[in-house]
Amino acid sequence: MGIIETAISPWGQTVPIHAAFWLMWASMIAGLVFLVVHAVWLKYFAKPEVFEGAPVNAAGVPEKIKRHSVTARLFHLVQSIAMFVLLFTAFLPKAGVQFAWVQWHWIAGIVLAASILFHIIHASFVMDFWAIWPDKIDIEDAIRRLKRFRGESAPPPRRFAKYPLENKMYHFAVLVTGLTVSITGGFMIFRVRTPFFTRNPYILADMSIGMMYALHGLAGIALIGMIIIHVYFALHPKKLPISKGMFFGAIDKDHYIEHHDPARWTAEAAD
Repeated sequence: MGIIETAISPWGQTVPIHAAFWLMWASMIAGLVFLVVHAVWLKYFAKPEVFEGAPVNAAGVPEKIKRHSVTARLFHLVQSIAMFVLLFTAFLPKAGVQFAWVQWHWIAGIVLAASILFHIIHASFVMDFWAIWPDKIDIEDAIRRLKRFRGESAPPPRRFAKYPLENKMYHFAVLVTGLTVSITGGFMIFRVRTPFFTRNPYILADMSIGMMYALHGLAGIALIGMIIIHVYFALHPKKLPISKGMFFGAIDKDHYIEHHDPARWTAEAAD
């Protein structure tokens, strides 16, 4: 029941070869358990949202507020497709579904790595790079929510900037796992035949390549539960306005007024 599978090399060395298979089911179950717990909490225990300060003045707020550019939405679509292909081609064979998965897997891996590299450049030079990272207000409001949840006295949290703290934390988790699978996959791809590289199964020593396989598997397994949670929130009625923003590029005026602070995110009319 260890988290890493090992094998004995021809030289008698114990080396890692992959993440343990049972973790795939553990990640899937953890994601589903989160869904059930969150749904029960919202149904029976969650209190109505209360924000500090007076409601946002609706005067001057456009009917549709721009949230995501076409480029950002296309990146999200490409990344989503690549991730699903990677997960299906990686874990369906483990579950007993046999097919020629290797070629589809490395193609999707290259697409994912290229999309991540593009996103880093695009976010750094075109988008507001710091909009997705937690700031001081996010941390202070998280502490306020925790205190109020525990029944302690604390002011209500303030309205959000463009992204709530939970979105920012999820983005960071996807960033870490996505970079991990991409970097480790970059070393692993040299061990398969592709039109781009000369196959070299000895590019790294057994222990090093074994660690690459283990980290690659662990990151991929973590993505199973994370994607389950992501899809759940994308389809949840309370989050549908944000999901529509990813599909259509804009959110409604009412949602903006209720949840967002114009001082932290200026409303820009959608095209």
